[in-house]
Amino acid sequence: MESPSDDLELLGVIRAALGEQLTALGGTVQTVCGPDGDHLRATFGESSAGQHVLVVGHFDTVCPAGTLARRPFNLDGDWASGPGTFDMKGALVALELALRLMRDIGLPFAQPLHVVLVCDEEISSPDGRNVVLAGAAGAAAVLGLEPPHPNGDLKNGRRGVARIRIDVEGRESHSGLAAADGVSAIDELVDQLVVLRNKLPQGPELSCNVGTVSGGTRANVVAGQASAEVGLRFATQEAEHAAMAGLAAIERVRPGAQVTTRTLSSRPAWQPAADSWLVDFIRAQAAQLGESIGARPAGGAGDTNFTGAAGIPTVDGLGPLGHGAHAADERVNVGAILRRAALLAWLFATQFPADPR
Repeated sequence: MESPSDDLELLGVIRAALGEQLTALGGTVQTVCGPDGDHLRATFGESSAGQHVLVVGHFDTVCPAGTLARRPFNLDGDWASGPGTFDMKGALVALELALRLMRDIGLPFAQPLHVVLVCDEEISSPDGRNVVLAGAAGAAAVLGLEPPHPNGDLKNGRRGVARIRIDVEGRESHSGLAAADGVSAIDELVDQLVVLRNKLPQGPELSCNVGTVSGGTRANVVAGQASAEVGLRFATQEAEHAAMAGLAAIERVRPGAQVTTRTLSSRPAWQPAADSWLVDFIRAQAAQLGESIGARPAGGAGDTNFTGAAGIPTVDGLGPLGHGAHAADERVNVGAILRRAALLAWLFATQFPADPR
């Protein structure tokens, strides 16, 4: 099933299918309406005692409608390939298999399990973030279904990200007959980007990428407008605050120009803790299934940024091993789906320890 983030019809088809599956597996399923599509929330084991555990995932993909016709789903030995198989439909299959395993062998939930699956993660969860944080309220722990590190390690932290748009309004004029009457928006934008780079903190905690630049109309016209989209990634909340403060303090360089900035999307930095009881707990449970799993921070962002940054015990990367997220050779390992399903079922059936903090 194709489910690009911006296609409400296709998102609705897969949401309905997921809802039916989760209901059949014993869940109480709700649709949470949103402006960019509707999300799913499901609860299991509500008669269990204690705080709930939240599982976070998404069912939207980056591939546009029609990709499946060019790159159909294919199963070749232990690998399933096709758009969205690795990020993150293989993980959704692992979740369903875990719940089916628990149902079929009569394995009870050790504590209530809540599941939130959003439809807009690939566009930075403009609405899904609210559903995730609402589901995380009062949770003992949050488990993310994003792919693991290439060696299977879990993710115990993530860089924050922000996508910023800088718009400049100048004044058009003939570049030969009346150049002095014009104010070049392009020149102003170039200068602003230089100023921005000089203002941003230097070091590994922050990276800045000017992703797009556009503006002007013709070579013989002083540009009346220009814009750029800038991508920021920050490892710490301090670097994030410094970067956003630098953007907020932007002032025009030349008289007559107007410069505005706005944040198109953002996710806060989730800094890894020096030690995490949740990481230790999951690693210990995996060891009982014969798996040795490490944990380390990740450079990319996801919906667990919101819960981790909010101080809720969080671990991501519980999806199966694969390759080529967002790429033409995207694929997921079927054996890894089964192993992750077994681990998820084991975790759901095991009492999480009380947060020692």
